[in-house]
Amino acid sequence: MRVIMLGGLGAFPTADEGCCGFLIEHSGQRVLIDPGYGTLAGLQARMPAAGIDAVYVSHGHPDHCADLQPLLRVRVLTDRSGPALPVYAPVGSLGPLLAIDEPGMLDPAYELREFEPGAELSVGGLRATTWSLPHWVPNAGVRFEADGSTVAWTGDTGPSPDLVVLARDVDLLIAEATYADEMPERHAGYLSTAAEVGRYAAEAGARRVVLAHRWPGTDPETLLTAARQAYDGPVSVAAPGLTVDLDEPATTT
Repeated sequence: MRVIMLGGLGAFPTADEGCCGFLIEHSGQRVLIDPGYGTLAGLQARMPAAGIDAVYVSHGHPDHCADLQPLLRVRVLTDRSGPALPVYAPVGSLGPLLAIDEPGMLDPAYELREFEPGAELSVGGLRATTWSLPHWVPNAGVRFEADGSTVAWTGDTGPSPDLVVLARDVDLLIAEATYADEMPERHAGYLSTAAEVGRYAAEAGARRVVLAHRWPGTDPETLLTAARQAYDGPVSVAAPGLTVDLDEPATTT
């Protein structure tokens, strides 16, 4: 199993980097996770839009799903006979996004498979277990498993005991870490710091960690320093092109 980051930011993209979507490649399948602002360009630099086999969206905020809409446009406007793309998302989360185009135009491009956070799913050949994690809107943290490899993704979340369960002994934890170690009051309970990620990753025994969703302009080194206060395993900050091959030994970066 291989994981490729398409960006690393939360909130909005910059001229140099998109938001924190990523790809999971396994046994010839490619699953796209949280295609937020600015992820489609990086995706198409690697493969055609038709090369995606499934999409998983943790929640409906646009920095996690906005580029699904142009992805579907590319697929339907270049090949109307192509297969419908399975799209997994919490119930009701994608309605506003999918309604912005002319009625019916995108319908052949996707098959929406809505679920309640807490469900177990099969996504592009991966077994997916989901958790409802605290955010302003329904957010489904997820653990993907196949052939003994595991990848967990928190989506956006405030503190929750379920984060340790989600990350327990996982090969790779991709965790929202918008801030380093201080949380603005307006975001308390709904987002995470790298210091918090380090603490629950250590408790869970996660084998390696990628810190994602950093606030634009944040120095990545501040996130690494904060996470390493409690976590002594390999830890990286999400950035375009960062690749983790779970068949290779973990190394500290």
